[in-house]
Amino acid sequence: MKSIANTVKLIALVFAVISVCACNKGPWEYQTGDGVYSSPTISGEYLYVGSVDGKVYCLNAATGKKSWEFLTEDGVYSSPAVSGGNVYVGSYDDKVYCLNAATGEKVWEFVTGYDVNASPAVTGGNVYVGSADKKVYCLNAASGEKVWEFVTEGYIDSSTAVSGGYVYVGNYAGKVYCLNAATGEKVWEFATGGSVGSSPTISGGNVYVGSVDKKVYCLSAATGEKTWEFVTENYVYSSPAFADGYVYVGSIDGKVYCLNAASGEKVWEFLTGDRIESSPAITDGFVYIGSADDKVYCLNAATGEKVWEFVTENDVRSSPAVTGGYVYVGSFDGKVYRIKAAEGDTGSWPMFRYNLERTGAR
Repeated sequence: MKSIANTVKLIALVFAVISVCACNKGPWEYQTGDGVYSSPTISGEYLYVGSVDGKVYCLNAATGKKSWEFLTEDGVYSSPAVSGGNVYVGSYDDKVYCLNAATGEKVWEFVTGYDVNASPAVTGGNVYVGSADKKVYCLNAASGEKVWEFVTEGYIDSSTAVSGGYVYVGNYAGKVYCLNAATGEKVWEFATGGSVGSSPTISGGNVYVGSVDKKVYCLSAATGEKTWEFVTENYVYSSPAFADGYVYVGSIDGKVYCLNAASGEKVWEFLTGDRIESSPAITDGFVYIGSADDKVYCLNAATGEKVWEFVTENDVRSSPAVTGGYVYVGSFDGKVYRIKAAEGDTGSWPMFRYNLERTGAR
């Protein structure tokens, strides 16, 4: 009888631990209906992300529980932007959507001429976004009405960067553009040697961007003149990240590079097991990035040494978002993950893996 009583107590303790773990603000994973190329955006208590299943999801960032989903007419590769209580995102159905951030109800939609895989930038009451119809659009954030459009010479998958009254974007014709944010007039353009799917990063009066010509460029934000270029060993789709005087970027050669932002000289490189399309996130002296080897990596930003790696079940092309001690990232296994930033751990017991990690329908 004593043995039975002890067993009962143990079972009760186990279920109590499960209950606590399931309810606390710990790691989790959420299953969508297809691959997650979109990068998560955290705003307040919620995470917003798209999936190739055609849906935009709003999840509770602490628990991974779904608050709402919105179905578009095709895959959502674009990463959502959240501003003023609304979510702005593009879809492969050629549209830009504005959704109510609290309910997921559609506020407006704007139809472009082709796929919208680029991620919108929202500032000053306007939405700036590129489309595969070769155009950059400026839309009124409240109404979705077009303010202006600028026609380029190639498809646009590059996401817009807006800084100091100017819009910066790349296209598949190999060019980087600087446009007047108010009028859409071209200020300058810079020609690289290949398609520019990488999204520009603006810092300290410079534009940092990658190209299919295997190079990372530093350009003057004011004039478009080249300050330096750095040659990798393959295409650069990853978007550079700037932190503390250094530029971090991935390449299809499978490497993560740290470059001196002033000179373009290589500080270190780290080799993953496959190509990198994910863009790095830099937080508290660490670099977080995904790779097509199915892994998410945490590297020491100063040395490039690996701190940890986390294995998903497919390519990680999504770019991590890091906040509150956790890394949020999607994978082509269809899942969105919340991982401990310090440990790279999902925090669950293997025997209870499905109970504690999977908050979405299988």
